[in-house]
Amino acid sequence: MKTPESPGPELPGSGFLGIAEADLAAIGALWTAREIEQQPRMLERTHALLAALRAQVDAFVGPVAGDPAARVILTGAGTSAYIGQCLAPLLDRRLAARVDAVPTTDIVSAPHLYLDPDQPLLLVSFGRSGNSPESLATVELVEHLVRDVRHLVVTCNPEGALGKVAVRRAMTLQLPEETHDVSFAMTSSFSCMMYATLAALGGGGGDLDARIGPLAAATARVIDEARPVLQELALRGFDRVVYLGSGVLQGLAREAALKLGELSNGAIATCFDSPLGFRHGPKTFITERTLVVVFVSNDALTRRYDHDLIDELRGDRCAGRVIEVSARPRPEHASDTVPVPGLSSAADADLLYPCVAVAQVFAFLCSRALGLSPDSPNREGTVNRVVQGVRLYPLEA
Repeated sequence: MKTPESPGPELPGSGFLGIAEADLAAIGALWTAREIEQQPRMLERTHALLAALRAQVDAFVGPVAGDPAARVILTGAGTSAYIGQCLAPLLDRRLAARVDAVPTTDIVSAPHLYLDPDQPLLLVSFGRSGNSPESLATVELVEHLVRDVRHLVVTCNPEGALGKVAVRRAMTLQLPEETHDVSFAMTSSFSCMMYATLAALGGGGGDLDARIGPLAAATARVIDEARPVLQELALRGFDRVVYLGSGVLQGLAREAALKLGELSNGAIATCFDSPLGFRHGPKTFITERTLVVVFVSNDALTRRYDHDLIDELRGDRCAGRVIEVSARPRPEHASDTVPVPGLSSAADADLLYPCVAVAQVFAFLCSRALGLSPDSPNREGTVNRVVQGVRLYPLEA
């Protein structure tokens, strides 16, 4: 297993995110930088892996995914839970079965609210390490409470316990070893588990075959080209950041907020919402030292609502800066836009990958600006790469 003390084989080039490897290692940032920058390659490798498993995956998930009386639950904890929140609205439209995103932390604490013993279920469990106690407990609860269940495990760690739990019917999607992020914050594990699930359940075949190239290329270009403006923003010293997104991009906004909170060790307060929802109270979060980042939809209707809120916030002159991340940038707002190149006609599901890279790079740069080590930003040791201190209780009769 890789550890921070044994960086393993080096990738081509003299550094990552424009910083020399020796400098990254000296400040405790090498793993995070490497794992952010490797995402385009890892997405392409994940696509190839799922393409090779296409027939097996279809045969396994089909009986539940194609049943209008059945249910699919996308589950995980923290960042892994937000994979489901990004994809659930999309997959619920594409599959005959009902699709919900329910965190393992909710299922474990109140299983009878979320599990129907008589409804056929496909439980899709996400795990970077596959060792989170709530993930293991959720699998066991589902096995105990649901009569007809299949488990699709999407994991980055071949040694993780999640893929080895004894269940009736299971299939494990083991992603490339490099996606088992060594750094504290999940980066390539998030994007690749999300892509694998999209390929397995909602966008396989020739559709994704045509989309993976532009999607990976856009992610690579954003990582490279957005750094100067993100560096400038990181050095501005904002003490609050708001992330907003509509549809599948709302789940992404939540992940972006978590990533910044993690890598800043809580020094930067964050919140997330949809652009329409933000007006209903959360807008009071804004001060003159607040940065607002809006992930703009490619859908024509949704984008109009996104632009309305952006223009309103700029007109209010209350926020320190309002930035739009957009594949269809408005020329008149170019100085306040992070463009996503090559995806102007793409579905919002494809925007998830370059947009999350923007959030990851910004969080990394903020961490450095604060004098923290991105690979291990929590100096106090009160939070851990794999959660600890969870006490699990048995089901009452």
